Amino acid sequence: MADQYAHSGDTKRPTDIPALRWEEPPEGPVLVLLDQTRLPAEEVELVCTDASALVEAIRSLAVRGAPLLGVAGAYGVALAAVRGFDVEDAASALESARPTAVNLAVGVRRAHAAHQAALARGGDSRQAAGAALAAARQLHREDAEASARMAERGLALLDELLPGGGHRILTHCNTGSLVSGGEGTAFAVALAAHRVGRLTRLWVDETRPLLQGARLTAYEAARSGMAYTLLTDNAAGSLFAAGEVDAVLIGADRIAADGSVANKVGSYPLAVLARYHHVPFIVVAPVTTVDLTTPDGASIEVEQRPGHEVTEVTAPQVPVAGTEAGGGIPVAPLGTQAYNPAFDVTPPELVTAIVTEDGVVSPVTNEALAALCAGPRQETIS
Repeated sequence: MADQYAHSGDTKRPTDIPALRWEEPPEGPVLVLLDQTRLPAEEVELVCTDASALVEAIRSLAVRGAPLLGVAGAYGVALAAVRGFDVEDAASALESARPTAVNLAVGVRRAHAAHQAALARGGDSRQAAGAALAAARQLHREDAEASARMAERGLALLDELLPGGGHRILTHCNTGSLVSGGEGTAFAVALAAHRVGRLTRLWVDETRPLLQGARLTAYEAARSGMAYTLLTDNAAGSLFAAGEVDAVLIGADRIAADGSVANKVGSYPLAVLARYHHVPFIVVAPVTTVDLTTPDGASIEVEQRPGHEVTEVTAPQVPVAGTEAGGGIPVAPLGTQAYNPAFDVTPPELVTAIVTEDGVVSPVTNEALAALCAGPRQETIS
């Protein structure tokens, strides 16, 4: 395995740095990632030359977010194929890198299937590698297109549910261009509202313990010129009580056949708060996030993260001498056990609507999701 860090030039604006890109320097093809563990302190690119480097980047959250994980997984298969590594081993390792986000498996399988199909047609290894890379690039393009359509449909839904504009939106975790080939999922809807002057305030949950809201969503909101305010996760209740939230917008890592939604831990409490305060709770995700083979929320495998993410605090780019485990500053007594699920599951009865690139499902039911996945259709709002 060989990977390296390369600092971006000082003259680059943040919007000039894609979350992921394929490059072909003289020494061989590479997958270049914007290392999200280093944001917002610095913009650093991580160069992966093989699938094992990408697996480590996925597990460490250098690259993250359901849609982008799918794209990354597809490119990882292509990278193994183009560089002559074992494609089967690479696909297996990539698919299991994070268990909850179904898009990762979808992307890996799509590039792997293209590779296998090329071989089955009598193509050589070079042609099969080209087919895998073409599949990854196509998925990347489709994700960008899906992001734009989700933003359009999501904004139309907000305007229908909240006529008059002036939307005050609460979001959790990070769902912008850092997780997508386009401008994201839930964040893309808020950004669309901002661009047409209908976003009054974006409330950004800090999203503990890894602070994806504070580090990443605030970073994206700031560079987009949005009016945003950061809050700790446990302050959301007071916002609802004060009548300061008009809608909750979140993404998803897996949506089960019954409409149960797995998303970053802390999403379920927001859904409960939203229901009590009669605030729409809206999930924005591509159709590839819907997994009809997972029957219900109880069947979703929830990733358990290392305990040191809870028992330590790590500041991006700041080395701390004499520390171990995650390299952070201990905030709990030595030996403290931590419960650290990466996701929680929100039942469908708490979800007002699921917005995808192909339609909006509301109310959320097995039948409506199955119809959505069967092919593009018009929105069904009731």
